Amino acid sequence: QVQVVESGGGLVQAGGSLRLSCTASGLTFDDYAMGWFRQAPGKGRERVACINYSGEYTYYANSVKGRFTISRANAKNALYLEMNSLEREDTAMYYCAASSTRSCGYYLAGDYSGFEYWGQGTQVTVSS
Repeated sequence: QVQVVESGGGLVQAGGSLRLSCTASGLTFDDYAMGWFRQAPGKGRERVACINYSGEYTYYANSVKGRFTISRANAKNALYLEMNSLEREDTAMYYCAASSTRSCGYYLAGDYSGFEYWGQGTQVTVSS
């Protein structure tokens, strides 16, 4: 049984930082590309960042580029999202997801169906 669990969310002031973590069990972690997505109240789910199976390639939404960093530790079955210079617009539920394609093709295509496993999310709230 595959389980994906996010952690690290919380309340932070604008300009502050948070580090999200995600662990995945029940799958061969280094066979999967991993992505971070978010959904704000009243809005659709949007892409944040993606990393391929080896960690060699990373991709970011324009809105977070230069502020967020995605990374992974395959030996720990762990995915991370370092978030700096947080803005009120970053307030959302953040989700971690796994894609068995190894690459970030589905992420780049905006096709979320290519991510087979999703966590329950962790809330990030940025106050002004």
